[in-house]
Amino acid sequence: MTAERVAEESRADVQVQECLDAAVAYLRSLQHEDGWWKGDLATNVTMDAEDLMLRHFLGVATARTDAETARWIRSQQRDDGTWATFPGGPGDLSTTVESWVALRMAGEDPEAPHLTKAAEFVRSAGGVEKARVFTRIWLALFGLWPWDACPGLPPELIFLPRWAPLNVYNWACWARQTIVPLTIVSAHRPVRPVGFTIDELLSGRAASAHAPLWSLEGAFQRLDVVLNAYTRWGPRGPLKAVRRLAMRRATEWIVARQEADGGWGGIQPPWVYSLIALQLMGYPIDHPVMAAGLRGLEGFTVHEETADGPVRWLEACQSPVWDTGLAVAALLDAGVPGDDQTVLKATDWLLAEQIDAPGDWQVRRPELVSGGWAFEFANDSYPDTDDTAEIVLALRRVEHPEPERLRSALDNAVAWTTGMQSADGGWAAFDADNTDTTALKLPFCDFGAVIDPPSADVTAHVVEMLAAEGKVDTDECRRGVRWLLAAQEDDGSWFGRWGTNHVYGTGAVVPALIAVGMRTDDPVIRRAVRWVEEHQNPDGGWGEDLRSYVDPSWIGRGDSTPSQTAWALLTLLAAESRSEAVQRGLAYLVDTQRPDGGWDEHRYTGTGFPGDFYIGYHLYRLVFPIWALGRYLRSTR
Repeated sequence: MTAERVAEESRADVQVQECLDAAVAYLRSLQHEDGWWKGDLATNVTMDAEDLMLRHFLGVATARTDAETARWIRSQQRDDGTWATFPGGPGDLSTTVESWVALRMAGEDPEAPHLTKAAEFVRSAGGVEKARVFTRIWLALFGLWPWDACPGLPPELIFLPRWAPLNVYNWACWARQTIVPLTIVSAHRPVRPVGFTIDELLSGRAASAHAPLWSLEGAFQRLDVVLNAYTRWGPRGPLKAVRRLAMRRATEWIVARQEADGGWGGIQPPWVYSLIALQLMGYPIDHPVMAAGLRGLEGFTVHEETADGPVRWLEACQSPVWDTGLAVAALLDAGVPGDDQTVLKATDWLLAEQIDAPGDWQVRRPELVSGGWAFEFANDSYPDTDDTAEIVLALRRVEHPEPERLRSALDNAVAWTTGMQSADGGWAAFDADNTDTTALKLPFCDFGAVIDPPSADVTAHVVEMLAAEGKVDTDECRRGVRWLLAAQEDDGSWFGRWGTNHVYGTGAVVPALIAVGMRTDDPVIRRAVRWVEEHQNPDGGWGEDLRSYVDPSWIGRGDSTPSQTAWALLTLLAAESRSEAVQRGLAYLVDTQRPDGGWDEHRYTGTGFPGDFYIGYHLYRLVFPIWALGRYLRSTR
């Protein structure tokens, strides 16, 4: 290497250090006095439209909440009259339908240009007839769509034994908490009329034909006709008692899973449907369960002042435990000492958040002792392996004044996470062996992931944790590695379940494989490195559009973002710290940093349901660049 090249890299390293120092200072400034971090979690306006509709259904809507929500929804409308599920994405039919209806409930004129434009799009896209099931259920609640045209969900589902297909524990945790209250709603078929119709949103086109009778999908479609008739006419004779018992059992199931913050599962869908179901079962608004649920929703509401007036929007979820674990890891990667007060304060908060309560995961792992962490402030029923693995990776580097206390917490977490391994060797987020695909064929399941199979990103985080804990030679770790090797795509990348997309998956897997001892010149690693380098953008960054989940032509392609650039750098830094691609990626982060030490990120890079629901984690744009910058500087010393 020439002297000029050495001097050039030395100057670049100084810039990287200055960039890192500014980012660390900014991250420190965002810590809550109690020790945690939480960035806003942005999704799409269906959260806000459904919040408005919920309040109208429950009878708690006010002129103020309607106006502030409507103002927010209007602000997110695209120039073509549509609403999308992520910034820069295409107009989405169901999101546009729900937004139109919410604005009408808020009192807006259907002849207003922004609503007529939206209605034109809805009709051209197939009308409400083509909207997803959840959207049509919302419309049915207000008499805007017939209940007979919605899939039937009998509450007797709650009686299915755990070995039976379609029992509630064969659904992913987020889906089962939504399905159970919806069985009550489906049985009641409530209608709270509004003073308008949705004629403007109907295309008049015939519904899609049934699938062949001999297919599972076709059989379920025809079963749905029977279930709808059964629900419409109501159970007769002894079946009445069975129905009443099912409704009571489902209600008890819901109430038993309400969290300390008043919510269900820490996420919006089961929360709103549980409130509706409980009201239908006779719970008044001032009942402690209902009151806590509504108060909790206020805690998920973000209030902002805009040039057009105050707005309110709803976070679909909150991520303080996840954000705090990532922030601690970022600080430690940046060279902050393990006994730094900021780190210790966050560690103590995380230790207090560790879950020792039972949860639904015990249905398949009844002998396993609790010890994980959840994603949210309050979700003790549903810890997840991803949060737990990342928190262990961070906290094991902390120099805590009570080392025995910390070590005991980490040992419990490692044991719990290891015990959540699925039979195929991989790890899913919330449940083990939640892989029965029968539910995917139901007419109801036209939106979102309803099962929780192992994924490459989660499995990689757990494998990396096991390696850090000295468990490379255990059977669990070896099986996890084999799962990852089998999951590598033909192009050398890995699919990203919880982050977008192959850039995220690859950024998780390569460091894990290096951690278990795989050589950097192994063909598996070289193929991954080549894929990352081939997808670097001309500006030096990396980006992958959310459309990559449904359109393979977008895989590895998209506008550069700070978080995705950092994920790509994590791949490369695990394998080669001084490549030209690394230098260009670092330069992108240095050049795009804001004066306050943070970065702007106008694209979503988080994934809720691949192909359906996406997330903008506001802290990702800061913590992951710190990881990458810190690891780079550490590798050069």
